[in-house]
Amino acid sequence: MREAALKLPADVRQLLQRRYDSRHRDWLADSVADTAWPLEIALGIPSEQAALAQLDATKAWVHAWQRWQGAGTLQWTERRWRMLGTQRVPELLRLDDPRQVAQWLDDAARWDRAVARHALLVARWPALAQRLGRLFAVLSDYPDADFERLVAALAWFEAHPASNLYLRQLPIAGLDTKWIESRKAILTELICCVTGRPADSDFYTLCGLRRAPVYVRMRILDPDLRARVGGISDLAAPVADLAQLHIAPLHVLIVENLQTGLALQDLPGTVAFMGLGYSVDLLAQIPWLRDADRIYWGDIDTHGYAIVDRARARLGTVRTILMDEPTLLSHRTLWTTEPAQHGADELPHLLPAEQAVYRALRQHAWGQAVRLEQERIGWAVAEVALAGTLGCR
Repeated sequence: MREAALKLPADVRQLLQRRYDSRHRDWLADSVADTAWPLEIALGIPSEQAALAQLDATKAWVHAWQRWQGAGTLQWTERRWRMLGTQRVPELLRLDDPRQVAQWLDDAARWDRAVARHALLVARWPALAQRLGRLFAVLSDYPDADFERLVAALAWFEAHPASNLYLRQLPIAGLDTKWIESRKAILTELICCVTGRPADSDFYTLCGLRRAPVYVRMRILDPDLRARVGGISDLAAPVADLAQLHIAPLHVLIVENLQTGLALQDLPGTVAFMGLGYSVDLLAQIPWLRDADRIYWGDIDTHGYAIVDRARARLGTVRTILMDEPTLLSHRTLWTTEPAQHGADELPHLLPAEQAVYRALRQHAWGQAVRLEQERIGWAVAEVALAGTLGCR
């Protein structure tokens, strides 16, 4: 049988550091039950043969533990050896709780702070008992002022679940918008646990807050339509404000790339929306585009088709332009690679030809994660396609 290695205090410290790094969060969550304790570490008593073979190392090991002072209980034992006689050697180190481990690692102050704050929060919100271990760094390292703000914010959101206030309006002493913005993930986790709401809940919905309006960029490409809004051709406004405009375009062109949208020349009866990405469904809130001819032009990749699918799910009929197989194959030299493909095998709102391209992209039929970005298509080609799609001469 292989001899156990002699464990010096430095070796024990390394062992405890690994154990602490992997288990301290669980220990904090179970700090009341203490079911994993005591922790006993055998120090590797050698056989007489091994002690003789490494006599200097064995003496240094014994002396190191004789000089040692620290947390825990050191257990000694006697060995009666034939050649070395009776020797008193260190056998076992016993640690009774996580704090003693933290003492070994010079981390007792952080541990004590985390335990005290854990107790404070659980006393007020028992549902947090098993979740706070994951937030050990918050409990151990937050300055007192920040921890007090965290508790105050959690209490206020619990008491006012539907305030409909902006962050800037919250009447919580010491809190500012930037403080909350940087801690939304922590607050979301805590509030979900306290209220029993799903862990994937949106922060603003969860807290009953009014979110900042989403600004949508739009260009009005028809002079007559521009005249109805004071001659403005390019505007960014909350979608609710755009919904109040008194215009009735014949065509609504949705382009993914901002530079493409800015390059568009006047087109009869047309407005263009730019750079919406997956937020394309916001346009469903604008009543005056419901009767318009809706056209989407984006990248030929899996996410481009997923956006088309999302647009049709909310807006109804949406045509596409320059997003077909011939366009893709005729621009082979301009292909790039899609960093991460969309995960769905099928998209229910795609037309059969679009579904075929989407499936081929997913299956890497033309190469690994092929992608044709909208802005790589020559502008002359794009202008001809737009004119034909919109019926312009």
